[in-house]
Amino acid sequence: MSERKPYATDLSDERWALIEPVITAWKAAHPSVSGHQGKYQMREIVNAILYQSRTGCQWSLLPHDLPPRSAVMYYYTAWRKDGTDKTIHDLLRFQVRERKGRLADPSLVVLDTQSVRAAAGVPKATTGRDAAKKVPGRKRGLATDVLGLVIAVVVTAASIHDNAIGTALLDRVAAATEPGSVQTALVDQGFKNSV
Repeated sequence: MSERKPYATDLSDERWALIEPVITAWKAAHPSVSGHQGKYQMREIVNAILYQSRTGCQWSLLPHDLPPRSAVMYYYTAWRKDGTDKTIHDLLRFQVRERKGRLADPSLVVLDTQSVRAAAGVPKATTGRDAAKKVPGRKRGLATDVLGLVIAVVVTAASIHDNAIGTALLDRVAAATEPGSVQTALVDQGFKNSV
């Protein structure tokens, strides 16, 4: 197989070296059920996921020189389901923070929410209406550190109050960081003192 031309979304050697141990450990713990162990290079699987994520293309429209959609979606789904994606995200977040001279976990987080309109086909059971912003759809709650790196995310119906989202975010922040590391949470007026 000839080497393909790189895409702008491809992992650099340095970035691949950071996450390769996680992927290799996962692969060793999950032998192939199809009998095609090692047919696709794991780096190319990750490159395909990054390509789809960055471009927003449909899975079926992945370029032909990347692994096939079925293989890429298999790993993407498996990693989301078992938390491997979160493990990689947290590893990279720790690396960025440490390079900036900070501890791996933040002592301060910033919480905010955003309501977005839901697409026409989204089930009504998962949407609502944000009374304050008059937006029908969903609400995303985000907890970031002062560098803007994501610590936790919550997605709810837009009708859910910011306090409930704030509580859920703080629970996820506590689960994603070392006990006692986060001391302060900055919020806007949409959150009440009960968070």
